[in-house]
Amino acid sequence: MAELLDWSNLGFGYQKTDYNVRCYFRNGSWGEIETCSEETIPMHMAATCLHYGQEAFEGLKAFRCPDGKVRVFRMDENAARLQSTCRGIMMPEVSTELFGEMVKRVVRLNERFIPPYESGASLYIRPLLLGMTPQVGVHPASDYLFIIFVTPVGPYFKGGFSSNPYVIVRDFDRSAPLGTGKYKVGGNYAASLYANHVAHEKGYACEFYLDAKEKKYIDECGAANFFGIKQGTYVTPKSTSILPSITNKSLMQLAEDAGLKVEQRQIPEEELDTFEEAGACGTAAVISPISYIDDLDSGKRYDFGSQPGPVSTMLFNRLRNIQYGIDPDSHNWTTVVIE
Repeated sequence: MAELLDWSNLGFGYQKTDYNVRCYFRNGSWGEIETCSEETIPMHMAATCLHYGQEAFEGLKAFRCPDGKVRVFRMDENAARLQSTCRGIMMPEVSTELFGEMVKRVVRLNERFIPPYESGASLYIRPLLLGMTPQVGVHPASDYLFIIFVTPVGPYFKGGFSSNPYVIVRDFDRSAPLGTGKYKVGGNYAASLYANHVAHEKGYACEFYLDAKEKKYIDECGAANFFGIKQGTYVTPKSTSILPSITNKSLMQLAEDAGLKVEQRQIPEEELDTFEEAGACGTAAVISPISYIDDLDSGKRYDFGSQPGPVSTMLFNRLRNIQYGIDPDSHNWTTVVIE
């Protein structure tokens, strides 16, 4: 099947691969890692994950590099974020060691599905943690399944690294200030589906959220973090309802490396007028530059240009070159999983 894939024209979606890896938590401890070729999960209809949302996931990528090696980007950070989510919704933590061992194994088992370097595609890695205990009371599960599957993917947006329009939505909240927004749980994304549908119906690439409490400050761009560039400064929101993006964390470091000042703080909506560039960032798209943001309530348009700006382009290329082993990995972000 891998031999039939058109690597250069892959979309961002699911493709069947050969294997996934699984590990069960039972009787207070994690078991042995299992290799599985099935795409389905045996699950009781009363499983806690189905009724009370006790589930979490992560997303990271493996890259086939021009030197022939396969690298995974910042998987320890994904492990740490999953551990934070586990603490937030009362699931047993997956150790960094177990997480890393399972990531390496699933990538190696599915090596033939890792796209070639020239295609611009990558192998998306999806860790998933599920509460499996059958119960109808609102309690944490006692049994869990941690599974990691992979799928080859192309760019998240059809145009790849190109600018897209966004629209501010005030009738929807992705998450509450003291809710689960800082955790990577499926419920946050379910809460965004209708707003995303509305944005697409109006001709925009994605919805743009203001803070849920006051509707004054920038929150997130759909399922991605926001950043703006002005006067040599990289500015990104600080909020208790925003998922801490590993891509954004990396971009902040690269911005500092390039001599930019970095500010993580509240950003009032009206400050959008002062940014020279703006973008959404995350694992799937890396950086999606924003062409403009419309506020339909006021009729205001915040315009950042139809083409990606120079700072966004520099940061995008720098991050991609580290992921592909082209530029020096001075911060030790990548792990070689296949020599």
